[in-house]
Amino acid sequence: MNNHPFGEVVYAYTRSQAVADGFQIEVTKTAQEAGIRFPVFLTRSVYDAYVTVPPVVAGQDEAGRLWDVVNLLKFAIRKAQPGQVRLPFALYVRNDNRRPRLAKLVAMCGPLDIDDPAPAITVMLPDED
Repeated sequence: MNNHPFGEVVYAYTRSQAVADGFQIEVTKTAQEAGIRFPVFLTRSVYDAYVTVPPVVAGQDEAGRLWDVVNLLKFAIRKAQPGQVRLPFALYVRNDNRRPRLAKLVAMCGPLDIDDPAPAITVMLPDED
């Protein structure tokens, strides 16, 4: 009997490969400090746009910007409806020395990896999957 109901897997790209390749960044330690129990990962585009401090921005650091992302994720999780698959949330981020702009993000909970069904959260831009 075939163990794969749709046939053999032709290609798989695991989360551990995505982390090793730099496409996802694990921020679990900071998320745990904020009170989130599951492992948390940010896509590279989220990290680069909203955690990394642009060189022209004064008075900010990556630790503080990351804390803002995971802390607002925590509040969004608390407000989530049962069974909600995509969890939108937003925060204001200053990427220049002008006023902050609204950044919209989406969190999804799914398996930690292809061979590990434990839950993990991925934070991404709204147009990422």
